[in-house]
Amino acid sequence: MPKLEHKVAIVTGAAQGIGKAIADRLAQDDIVVVVADINEAKAQEVAKSLGGMAVKTDVSKPEDVTNLVKTVMDTYGRIDILVNDAAVVPFVAWEDVTFEDWRKVMSVNVDGLFLMCRAVGDEMAKAGSGRIVNIASNVFVAGTPNLAHYVASKGAVVGFTRALAGEVGKHGITVNAVAPGLTESEGVMAGEHQHGFEYVVPMQAINRKGQPRDIAPAVAFLASDEAGWVTGSLLVVDGGHTRH
Repeated sequence: MPKLEHKVAIVTGAAQGIGKAIADRLAQDDIVVVVADINEAKAQEVAKSLGGMAVKTDVSKPEDVTNLVKTVMDTYGRIDILVNDAAVVPFVAWEDVTFEDWRKVMSVNVDGLFLMCRAVGDEMAKAGSGRIVNIASNVFVAGTPNLAHYVASKGAVVGFTRALAGEVGKHGITVNAVAPGLTESEGVMAGEHQHGFEYVVPMQAINRKGQPRDIAPAVAFLASDEAGWVTGSLLVVDGGHTRH
């Protein structure tokens, strides 16, 4: 089949929140967006609104990742951009964190990152170009309490981003990370995280709640041609909460 002229992006965890805002922003740049999410119904809604495609995907399962990449390549013939946003964000006191809790977080936030970068990166290497943007978190800088396993997983995202950039640069692939601060997304507002704004907002340079749309432009830049000389970097987007 002839290759699609438009660039193609896979955004994991794009059924809601920051992932959806990123998908919306990339679509504004005439990029075809593939919404990869475990929530198939919401993923289909988002994909329909953007004129893209949805693929139900649990990024912690190798078979799901393999199916996702095969489906995209069979449909569009290319993958230019990968945004790894899918994650689980538990709020658990350290004393209550079990090994099962730990492994659940790592399986999605770290194993899923590896599986996606492995599968998509191999296709990008064949094409000789690509943009990978991993969503980290400013908790890695702040050491936020009640999130020990999540903080550890996002530290892994930062370290892996730096290492992978050095491995795949020879193939014309850039790898960067964006670290959002506390953001008023559906997931945050549905759990204990929502109570953190009263502490976080006063520490920010910009005195308001962060929104998913605040994060998306930074990702769009790193996914663009203009960011071709930026790789292995961490861009913190948190209203100045962790300025240093």
